[in-house]
Amino acid sequence: MLLPKGGVSWKAARASLPPTRAIWVLLTRTRFLFLLALAGIILLLWRGIRSSASEMQSFYCWGPSKTPMEMTPNEQAAWTSHLRTPVIFNNHAPIEINSSSIQYVDLNPIKSTTRAVQNKERVLILTPLKDASSHLSKYFELLAKLTYPHDLIDLAFLVSDTTDDTLAVLSAELARLQKRPDNIPFRSAMIIEKDFDFKLSQDVNDRHGFEAQAPRRKALGRARNYLLATALKPEHSWVYWRDVDIVDCPEKVIEDFVAHDRDIIVPNIWFHRYENGRDIEGRFDYNSWVESRKARKLAASLPKDAILVEGYKKHYDTGRTYMALMGDWRENKDEEIELDGIGGVNILVKADVHRSGINFPCYAFENQAETEGFAKMAKRAGYGVYGLPNYVVWHVDTEEKGEK
Repeated sequence: MLLPKGGVSWKAARASLPPTRAIWVLLTRTRFLFLLALAGIILLLWRGIRSSASEMQSFYCWGPSKTPMEMTPNEQAAWTSHLRTPVIFNNHAPIEINSSSIQYVDLNPIKSTTRAVQNKERVLILTPLKDASSHLSKYFELLAKLTYPHDLIDLAFLVSDTTDDTLAVLSAELARLQKRPDNIPFRSAMIIEKDFDFKLSQDVNDRHGFEAQAPRRKALGRARNYLLATALKPEHSWVYWRDVDIVDCPEKVIEDFVAHDRDIIVPNIWFHRYENGRDIEGRFDYNSWVESRKARKLAASLPKDAILVEGYKKHYDTGRTYMALMGDWRENKDEEIELDGIGGVNILVKADVHRSGINFPCYAFENQAETEGFAKMAKRAGYGVYGLPNYVVWHVDTEEKGEK
């Protein structure tokens, strides 16, 4: 835009303004006057409210129209009901812990149920070993046939006071098993070595002689406890104790035991002996028994550190009922009996039983030790201990002397 040569003058500026009549028409329009009046009213109301609020707070009487002496109980209750101080409960903001040295473990979801497979409940198989190299090949052959999902099973072994090649054979067998390309490998395997300086010949007469039983059971109790304390993890729902010298066992043994939903359950333990072409079914494990009045009376007369053992000609006369002398593998395998003592060849335990402190006493507990003491301790704590007289797991024939 070009300015006139003489610059900007008043006459030129006045000429560019709208005519006076146009401005007057705009100001006298009804819409404009209405908006102007409305804005003025709003401004006056706002200023009045602000200035009177503090005065009303100062001079208004917050109280009933009657004195407390003139009010009825109902009127007092109605008046004071609105005077209660409101309480607001604010949830705390979550705490975030950023520390690699702090671990959180929630055991609440870990259950032991009859739907173990469907719920993907983890099983821990524990086996204590001593001079067991000759049994390991058969042990892993049977273990590989277990039908419980292997990806839900953890294995753990404790090797103690061994004089043969148990550790090397065990390691080689585990390595071979875990390298298989099929569904046989297990979720994990652990080998623990711990010596207890317990020296005992593996000769049958020495190992299974009556005099050796009390110290042997104490040593076995310690071995089991070390194995359990090292291998049991928060995610385990079941603990399956399985001896190394089993020669035959149902492949569904874990599922069969789980279906009973018992705190502690054991099968019957027999053995095969072949003489002159005949298969003799021998009764092996006399550590699974039902208590008797005679045994209770005998225990009351013994020193507290004396340990009762069963299954030998030279033994205390306890009058107990032995599960080994009951049952038949041809009959109903789910038939149950309640037990007071158990053997250790095959035990399924709900993991929470062990977590509650029920372990294998390596001392005299109610005149019992190891697995029999474990059963006594569990019953003292209120847990159920059961046996399956018709469910037979076959043990190697030890040709023991003094067998019942």
